Amino acid sequence: MVDEIDERILRLLEENSRMSYVEIGRKVGLSEGAVRNRVQALVSGGVINRFTIEKASTHGVRALTMIAVDPGTPTYEVSKRVNQLAGVERIYEVTGEYDIVMVSSGSSIEGINRVIEDVRKIMGVEKTNTIIVLRTI
Repeated sequence: MVDEIDERILRLLEENSRMSYVEIGRKVGLSEGAVRNRVQALVSGGVINRFTIEKASTHGVRALTMIAVDPGTPTYEVSKRVNQLAGVERIYEVTGEYDIVMVSSGSSIEGINRVIEDVRKIMGVEKTNTIIVLRTI
C-alpha cells in the first residue's frame, strides 16, 4: 500500500532520480534509513519498475507512435515485442482508436523511421500513426 509519504518520495524521484536518500529524507521528514527502506519496498512491491535517465531534448529526435492492434491479437503480446526494439523508450497501452502508444528516440529522423518500420513488421500490428516531438516543456 502506497501512502502519502511514499507518493511524495515518488514525486521527488521523478523530478530527480539521483537525489540522495538524505536529501529526500529532509524534504519528507524521515531519516535516510527510513527513506531507503521505503524506496526498497516500492521497488519490491512493483511500484517502481526501474530507475532511468531522460536525455536532453536537444539530443536526437523523439517521437510518439500510436499503434492499432488486430482484434485477434493480444495487445500485450504486441506491446512486449515492440518494447524489445532498439530505440523504444516507453510503451503505454491505451483506450481509443489506437491500442498502444510508443515513445521512441533516435539520433535522426531516419533512426525514428527504422523503429517505425520494425514496428510495422510485428505480427498483429494493423496500422501506425507517428508524430515527431518538436519541443519538450
